Amino acid sequence: MSVLFAREGALVGCLDLVSEAADETCRIIAAEDGRAVPLVADVADPAAIARAVAEATEKLGGLDGMVLNVGISCRKRLDDLTPEDWDRDYAINVRSHMIFAQRAMRVMSPGGSIVLISSLASQRATSRNPAYESSKAAQVALARSIARAGEPQGIRCNSIAPGLMDTPMGRDASRARADRAAQVPFGRQGTGWEVAYAALFLISNEASYVNGHCLLVDGGLGVGITRN
Repeated sequence: MSVLFAREGALVGCLDLVSEAADETCRIIAAEDGRAVPLVADVADPAAIARAVAEATEKLGGLDGMVLNVGISCRKRLDDLTPEDWDRDYAINVRSHMIFAQRAMRVMSPGGSIVLISSLASQRATSRNPAYESSKAAQVALARSIARAGEPQGIRCNSIAPGLMDTPMGRDASRARADRAAQVPFGRQGTGWEVAYAALFLISNEASYVNGHCLLVDGGLGVGITRN
């Protein structure tokens, strides 16, 4: 998403928990003559989020759009969950998104756009991972709430629910469940680029009348399209 947005002419703030990762993303963008600045924050810390939004606003000369693509999973079934597991998943997956949106909406101008990256897990319980599934469902509901709050300011918010994706987390999940290979539409997992183009549409002015929507990028898996 960062690379694609930079290709479209955006000055991008790339935030990561690890400074080397943020720097590497910026390096990739700079190699294509794009513009990016690195930002570092632990989104489990509300104060760090406030600092990150302030720093991004200063370094970017304002804030026109924001994509929140952060999430964790303890990967525990209901019987094994501890309160600490639950609270950490929710702190990263839901609370951080609320605080980011809250802070960003204080500095965004009309026409601003926020996109939350949820998951197909928000729509179903097939992974037997209740903390992750319910927190991803909460992201979809939170996006609608942000959209409602932002409407008087002309700020939109939407969410994206990727399906089985070719990412480190997605590959780990597929290895853990042999039946997933038979489920993947089109015989493959989705790519980061396919999610990025969906995010580009939602964050752009071309989606100026799309608000409070959850866009599934799942090859049709969510509506029952599988290979078996």
